[in-house]
Amino acid sequence: MKARVGCCGWQYDDWVGPFYPPEKRDRKGEWLEYFGRFFDCVEIDSSFYSVPGQHTVNAWVQKGKRIGGFEFSLKMNQDITHLKMVEGSAGDAVAKARDFETFVCHPLADNGLLGAVLLQLSPYFPMAGKDLRSNMPVLKHVLEGLDTDKYRYVVEFRHRTWLDSGRNEIVPEALELLRARNAAVCILDGPGFPTTHAQTADHAYVRFHGRNEDIWFKKEKPEGDTRINRYDYLYKEEELNPWVDELRSIDERAREVRVVFNNHGHAKAVQNGLQFRKMLGVEAPGKESAIPKKITLDSF
Repeated sequence: MKARVGCCGWQYDDWVGPFYPPEKRDRKGEWLEYFGRFFDCVEIDSSFYSVPGQHTVNAWVQKGKRIGGFEFSLKMNQDITHLKMVEGSAGDAVAKARDFETFVCHPLADNGLLGAVLLQLSPYFPMAGKDLRSNMPVLKHVLEGLDTDKYRYVVEFRHRTWLDSGRNEIVPEALELLRARNAAVCILDGPGFPTTHAQTADHAYVRFHGRNEDIWFKKEKPEGDTRINRYDYLYKEEELNPWVDELRSIDERAREVRVVFNNHGHAKAVQNGLQFRKMLGVEAPGKESAIPKKITLDSF
């Protein structure tokens, strides 16, 4: 199998101890290269909140080169997906997306370090708005404005109106838009959205969010709950087992497969990522396959 398995992010303070050695607590500049000893890919979440500057992108490039055999997937900035697209301002969304491609995607791609680009749609971006205006043309305009020949795009749907009548797959019209641009449907495991199975591109992208259904949509946790947030969840092996066959099926149909774990609380994504890579029989060349025992005895 040719899948890459990684995590969503690496800059979490609560990973010190469970994953990062305690002596690295105040040396955050070393965290990415330490992470790269174990994984061959990572999804950058910070690019969603603010567009990274040239200095930051250059730092990723230099560290990625030192790690070797590593790649970054990027989350498209929220101004595009959660503001301009929600407003219906497709032209502005495309303009901002092209800037994102030029200043963030291109330097990574030019150095062989870019994985996929995630277009995570807003949960407030339904297939049709309250005024009954279809958002399909907005999605179509944005996809057509992206350089999908050069970059591997992934679309994550988050509003249930994008589901078909069976409520278990994306509507055919949207799938056709993605197929026309070789953009992949993001495959999800988590409480927020059903797991869909359509493949619309020659590459695939799977995100594991955890299964904290009880607090997924709540702002407050039960008294005495030690979970950091809704992503603080450790998958059991029996929960990951069905995904092994699913990934093998995807692997047969896709040229490239990327799997990222977003259950980041207390570095649970690290444990599940390494565990799942082993279950898939995927070895990342030159990467360590287990976290040092002295760090992991009671970490999770």
